[in-house]
Amino acid sequence: MLVVSYLLGAIPTSYLVGKWVRGIDLRREGSGNLGATNAFRVMGWKLALPVLVFDLFKGWFPAYYFPGLAGVGQEWALAFGAVAIIGHVFSIYVRFRGGKGVATSAGVFLAVAPVAALAGLLVWGAVVAATRIVSLASIVAAVVVPVVVWAEQGIGAVFWLALGLAAFVIYAHRANIRRLLAGTEHRFGSGSGSGR
Repeated sequence: MLVVSYLLGAIPTSYLVGKWVRGIDLRREGSGNLGATNAFRVMGWKLALPVLVFDLFKGWFPAYYFPGLAGVGQEWALAFGAVAIIGHVFSIYVRFRGGKGVATSAGVFLAVAPVAALAGLLVWGAVVAATRIVSLASIVAAVVVPVVVWAEQGIGAVFWLALGLAAFVIYAHRANIRRLLAGTEHRFGSGSGSGR
């Protein structure tokens, strides 16, 4: 089931939609990132929305259902979810390129810590609405999730996963952070930049 989790997470949703619907390779368009933000930037919201929903699903489904299907304890939800995130970021189907894992991580936390996930999604939406900078919203939301997990559940396995994912999201957005500090980061709807 861990292998299945990886293979599910590795499905390159935006790449497939770009190829099948528009005949383009998103790795060569916009930011080159295989995430929902770049899909929106290049193909518009009507194609980006199903990409976002399926990327969320790729994290939620294995974390929510696979422990029962595999006949293991619920603590395995974190392992299945983490492997799905790794698959999304390092997809075997497209030479280990993928997205930055934000949407798939949100899906995992919708399964294991829904209050924290919803808090992160609300913060993400608020920051995007206020700044139109998706990278900043993703970083802030990633930091919010472990704080809410800590407040709700205390320090445990879910907290450490949330903290590790927050660190990974910040690292994955290091180029965006440099542009933010320089005042040159791309804003939503204003041309190419780094996608989620």
